[in-house]
Amino acid sequence: MTLIKSISGIRGTIGGAAGSNLSPIDIVECCSGYGSWLLQQGKGKKVIIGRDARISGKLVQDLVVATLRALGIDVVNLGLSTTPTVEMAVIHEEASGGIILTASHNPRQWNALKFLNARGEFISADEGATILQIIEARDFTFADIDTLGTEVIVTDYIDKHIQHILDLPLVDVGLVKSKRYRVAVDCINSTGSISVTPLLEALGCEVTLLNDDMTGDFAHNPEPLPEHLTELSKRLQEGDFDLGIAVDPDVDRLVFVCEDGTPFGEEYTIVTLADYILSGHRGNTVSNLSSTRALSDITLSHGGTYHASAVGEVNVVLKMKEVEAVFGGEGNGGVIYPPLHYGRDALVGIALFLTFLAKKDMTVSALRNTYPDYVISKQKVELGDGMDPDQVIAAMQTKYHDHPHNNEDGLKLLFETEWVHMRKSNTEPIIRIYAESTSVEKADQLAARFVEEIRSLT
Repeated sequence: MTLIKSISGIRGTIGGAAGSNLSPIDIVECCSGYGSWLLQQGKGKKVIIGRDARISGKLVQDLVVATLRALGIDVVNLGLSTTPTVEMAVIHEEASGGIILTASHNPRQWNALKFLNARGEFISADEGATILQIIEARDFTFADIDTLGTEVIVTDYIDKHIQHILDLPLVDVGLVKSKRYRVAVDCINSTGSISVTPLLEALGCEVTLLNDDMTGDFAHNPEPLPEHLTELSKRLQEGDFDLGIAVDPDVDRLVFVCEDGTPFGEEYTIVTLADYILSGHRGNTVSNLSSTRALSDITLSHGGTYHASAVGEVNVVLKMKEVEAVFGGEGNGGVIYPPLHYGRDALVGIALFLTFLAKKDMTVSALRNTYPDYVISKQKVELGDGMDPDQVIAAMQTKYHDHPHNNEDGLKLLFETEWVHMRKSNTEPIIRIYAESTSVEKADQLAARFVEEIRSLT
């Protein structure tokens, strides 16, 4: 069993001993730390919360609501919702912050509290460190009986979220409706059922749902990778569909499947949307260092400039603001479109993708074939007792100091048509290695080469 308190929030497995798992005691303490930090900022006392459909979701929600109210904070409870919907609600409700109750793509036994600032964005590293200090010191002061916070339950924010998407200039509702796309959607037993479905219906699509009961008892590993989407691929192969869509339990990651059941590729979600957005608006793009170079290729082809950030949504957002990017995201299917909000959002990604597909007037597989083929191999090196991952990475930096590289987040080495990124894990004693090349074999070979080089140092 596991409990991880980090600068972005708290996550862990349900059950077991307090302090070693996501127990009620740990939930209350960490929520108290976040709420106390908000009150110290003096920016108001309203917090938005929402959750995915995990089995433990209602239990965690009740603890969070009670704790915030005990601090004197007013709660706007969206109930079953999505991560991007909570983020947008923070903005439009002018709240002081938000808490998303989801462990994203982690298995059913996990849950988490993810903290937002008043801009509806994940808190910064410095803010997270301050909250951890408050939790460690147990620096909590609760409200008296006359100043307890209130709770308001709001159930229509997904509808508002969808309407904001449909109102975007780059979403052509009429054109998409004219295509009457037939779409199969894997909702992974969570809130994709109540968010992806109404969006597609508003766009005139004929929708077939898989795993749409919101039990939180996931039908397969909830991370939307090809090896976990075999049921969706089979349905596309057997049926008469134009495309397949898969999301993760909190609907901030977006993956497409071609009409013939073949994977579109999670890395190519942001590549395709950048192609659409930049075709009418020249500008900069951002993705993290472990994302495909295809985004750089597409950005350069449209006359823009590509920038890389450290891994993590908060880092991508910071870099996007710094370089005034018109679009960005992460290669795991995380779409960040600033005209809507600065957060990963599968729903806006769907609407933009379908508009682009309709404008192109081609099949999904034909669209995928218009982009360069890159493949990423993901491997890891386990470190022995007492091994310092920072020292290992530093040794690799010394070895390759004359080679084109980026050391903003670990070490990324750049080759003519390849790259390799080495970074330490924040949760395990390992070094992760990501290598991209023009074929599976070449990517695997490149990753294996650096696995051996790192092992030779340990």
